[in-house]
Amino acid sequence: MDVLTGMEAQGHEAVAFFSDPATGLRSIVAIHDTTLGPAVGGTRMWVYPTEGDALEDVLRLAKAMTYKAAVAGLDLGGGKGLIMGDPHRDKTEGLLRAYARAVDSLGGRYITAEDVGTTPDDLAIFMQETRWMVGRPLESGGSGDSAPLTGYGVFQATRACALEVFGDASLDGKTVAVQGFGKVASSLARFLKEDGARLVVTEINAAARERAASEFGALIVEPEAIFDVDCDIFAPCALGGALTERTVPRLRCRIVAGGANNQLTDPAVGEQLRRAGILYAPDYVVNAGGLINLSFELTEYDAEAARTRVDGIYDTMTRIIEAAKRDDVATAVAADRIAEARLNAARAKPLL
Repeated sequence: MDVLTGMEAQGHEAVAFFSDPATGLRSIVAIHDTTLGPAVGGTRMWVYPTEGDALEDVLRLAKAMTYKAAVAGLDLGGGKGLIMGDPHRDKTEGLLRAYARAVDSLGGRYITAEDVGTTPDDLAIFMQETRWMVGRPLESGGSGDSAPLTGYGVFQATRACALEVFGDASLDGKTVAVQGFGKVASSLARFLKEDGARLVVTEINAAARERAASEFGALIVEPEAIFDVDCDIFAPCALGGALTERTVPRLRCRIVAGGANNQLTDPAVGEQLRRAGILYAPDYVVNAGGLINLSFELTEYDAEAARTRVDGIYDTMTRIIEAAKRDDVATAVAADRIAEARLNAARAKPLL
C-alpha cells in the first residue's frame, strides 16, 4: 500500500520506519492522533507475509488506540509499534535495544508498552535505552502486567451486554466460546468461571489448551469449530479479523465480547452483526482495561484507582448500547461517534 495514502485515509499523523542491519531490526511505529495527549500503544513482534501487510496492521492498531483512549476518557493519543520478525527465533537483546533507541528518538511523542510477541523481560531491556515506555514491573514503580485488568474490563463489558440481552448482568449458567487462550483470555476466563459461566475454548498452543481444560474445566474444540459452537457469548481473544462476512453467519450466540483488537474485518460486519440480532461489544471499548492501567503509571501508579476506573467500562458499554438504540445504528458506529465527538471537541477548544 502507498504509505501516505494509507495515512491520509485513516487520519494518521506520522509513520516512522526503522532499520538496523547489525541486529536485523525492521520496525514501524505509527502515530495516529495526539490531540488528547501523547500516543500510547504496545509494541507487537510478529511475522507478516509482506511489508504492506505489516503497515496495514500497524495503522489499524494505532487508530484503534486513539479511539480506545478517547472513549475511555483518557488524555492520551493512539500509536502502535511493530517489529517484523519471529519473536521465538529472531528476538535478541541487541534487536530490542535498537528498537528502544528508535522509540527514544521520537522524544516522547510515542510511548510504548508490551503487546503480542513482547514480554515483561523485553520491557526490562527497553528500560535500558528509553524512558518512553509503560508497563514496568511493580518493583520498578510500574503498573506490572496489564492482562488481568484487560480481562476484567472485558468481563465488565460482557456483564453490561448480558443485562441488555438477557435482562440480568449475571453470567451464571451462560456458555462462553473463547477464541484464543493467552494472558488476557485466561484472565477473562477466571472472572467468567467465578461468575458461573461454562467455557468452550480453542487455542493453537498445546500448553494453553491443557490449562484451559484442567484449570477452568473448559471444553476444547478445534480452531475453526469455535464459530459453530452453540453458546450465549462469543469471545474473540486471539489476533484480529475473527469477524468477517463469512464467519458471522456461523455464529450461534447473542453477544460478541472479547479481548482481541481489530475484530471486524470491515465496518460493514458490525451492521451484519446487528441485523443478525447479535449484540457486539466494540473491541477497543471492552479491552481498554490494559490501557487504563498503564495510564496510571504516567503519574503515580495506584492499583486500586486503576481497577475502579476499569469498573467504568461497564457504564461505558451501557452508554454505547443506549446510543446505538437511540440512533438505530450498530454499536461499532455508536462507539466511533462517541470517540470522534471527544476528539472533535478537543480540536475545537480554543487555546487560553
